[in-house]
Amino acid sequence: MLLARTLDVSSRRSESLLHASVRLRAASLATAVALLLAGCSGGDDATGDNASPSQEGSGEASESAPAEPLTWPFTGLPVKGDLPKNGALVAKIDNTSSSAPQVGLGSADLVVEELVEGGMTRLAVFFYSRLPQEVGPVRSMRASDIGIVPDGATVVTSGAAAVTLGRVKGAGIPWVTEGAPGVYRASGRYAPYNLFADLADIGTRARKTQPKPYLDFGTADDLPKGAKVTSLEAFFGGHTTSWRFEGGRYVNTNSYAGEGDRFPTDTVLVLRVQVGDAGYRDPSGAFVPETKFEGKGEALLFHGGRLVRGTWQKQGLKGPIELRTRQGELKVPAGHTWIELVPAQSGNVTWAK
Repeated sequence: MLLARTLDVSSRRSESLLHASVRLRAASLATAVALLLAGCSGGDDATGDNASPSQEGSGEASESAPAEPLTWPFTGLPVKGDLPKNGALVAKIDNTSSSAPQVGLGSADLVVEELVEGGMTRLAVFFYSRLPQEVGPVRSMRASDIGIVPDGATVVTSGAAAVTLGRVKGAGIPWVTEGAPGVYRASGRYAPYNLFADLADIGTRARKTQPKPYLDFGTADDLPKGAKVTSLEAFFGGHTTSWRFEGGRYVNTNSYAGEGDRFPTDTVLVLRVQVGDAGYRDPSGAFVPETKFEGKGEALLFHGGRLVRGTWQKQGLKGPIELRTRQGELKVPAGHTWIELVPAQSGNVTWAK
C-alpha cells in the first residue's frame, strides 16, 4: 500500500515537471520569435542608422505626398523662394482728384475699392510680396474695413473717427498712423493729402502672421466661358471707376495713379453689397456709409475680356469670400485682382462688348 502511494506521488511529480518543461520551452520560443520580429522591423522608433536595410529598400514603404507649391495669399501666384519676413500691410489710400498722383499701387498685390462719404471711394491696398518705400496719400479708416482687412494684416492709416477706432480695436486689427516710424508728411503737397508711408520700414515691425488666401484662386481654365466684355463701369454714386480690357489686362481709364505706377489688374471682381449707417456724421452733417461686407449678393467676375456671373457669400465680417455659379464653385484666376464693393441699392455696374 505504501509502495503504491509512493509510485503515485512520483508519477504526479514527473508529470508536473514535464508540463513545466513544456511551458518553459514555449515561453522561450515565443521570446525568440518576438526578438526576431523586432530585429526585422527595427521597432517603432527605428530611424537613421538603426533602420533595417531591407526596410529602406522595400517597395512597401509609404511615400510622403508631394508638398503643395507655395503661393502668395493675395494673388495666388507661386512664390519663388521663401515667404518674406515682413508682415502684411493694408494702406488706406485716397481716391479723389486731390490724391493725384497716387503712389505705390504698382507694387500692390490686391486692391479693394469701398464707398465713403458723398458717394466717393477710398482704396484698401494690400501689400505683402513687395513693400515699397513710398505709398500714399494715406487717409483714414472706416468701419467697413473690419470686413475687408484680412486677419494678420496691419492697417496704415491717417486715423479714424473715435467710434471707428473703438470698433477696429475691438475687432483686433492693429494699425499705425502719423507719429509712428515710417509715416511722414511729404513736401510739395497740402494737407490732408500729404501723408505718406514707408512700407518697407513699417513692415519690419508689423505683425508677422502669414495671411490666409484672400480669395479661392485657380486658373483661367477653371472659369465658365462667360460673355465677351471689353469695358465696364462701377458707379458708386459720386464716383465712377471705368475699366477697359486691352493687352490682356484691365486698364483703369480714370485712375489717379502716377504714370507707370498703376495697379497691374488681371481681374476685376465686382461684389454688390449692402450699405448701412456707420453711426456718425461727416463734417457736412451727412451720414457716413458703412459697407456690410458679410452675407451674400451678386458677383460679376471680369477676366480675359469675358464676364462670368455668379454670387458671393461671406459668413460674418471675418469669414472667407465664397464665389459660386449655377454650375458650382467659382475660382478667381491667380494674378492681381481689383475688387469693387458696389452698393446694391445706390450703385450700379454697366458693361459693353
